[in-house]
Amino acid sequence: MTGPVIETERLILRLPQPSDFEAWAQLNASEAAQRFLGGPLTREMAWRNMATMSGGWLTRGFSMFSVIEKGSGQWIGRLGPWQPEGWPGTEVGWGLSPDAWGKGYATEGAAAAIDWAFDTLGWDEVIHTIDPMNTPSVAVAKRLGSVLLRRAHLPAPLDFVIDVWGQSREDWRMRRRA
Repeated sequence: MTGPVIETERLILRLPQPSDFEAWAQLNASEAAQRFLGGPLTREMAWRNMATMSGGWLTRGFSMFSVIEKGSGQWIGRLGPWQPEGWPGTEVGWGLSPDAWGKGYATEGAAAAIDWAFDTLGWDEVIHTIDPMNTPSVAVAKRLGSVLLRRAHLPAPLDFVIDVWGQSREDWRMRRRA
C-alpha cells in the first residue's frame, strides 16, 4: 500500500509497513507509553491496533502515520489524523516510544500532520483527545496552539472521559503565518 510521505527536519511520516510491527508491539506493550491510552496491549492486540490504523488508510483515506527518526532510521511511534467511528471529532494524535520523549518529535510531527489534514483532507478543525492527567501531551497540544474545548466520552472499547483540545483551521493558519 502506498500513500503520502511527509518529511520534517528530523522525521519521516509514512504509512505503516509490516516491518514496523516489532517496534509497534513494543510501544503498545509499554506501561509508560500506554498509561493514558487504556493500558498495555498484548502482541495480538497490538497487531489488531496496527491493522486498524492501516485499514483507516483504505477505508477513510487517512490514518496515523508511522514516525521514522531520520538520523537513525528507527521507527519511533505513530501520529497523525484519526477519526474512527463515534470519535468526538477530527483528531491529530500522537503516541511515541518513551525513548523518543522529550525531543520535540511529537510537536514537530503533529504540526506537519495538522498541515496535511487541513491542506489535503480539508478539515475545518483539529482536535487532540487527551487524558487530563497526561501533562506531557497537554504541553504538546499547547505548543501546537490548541486550547481546551470540552470534555468528551470516547467510544468503546476505550470507554472513558477525556479532554478535547483543538483549534480551527483559521486559527492554525494565523499562527503559522505569524
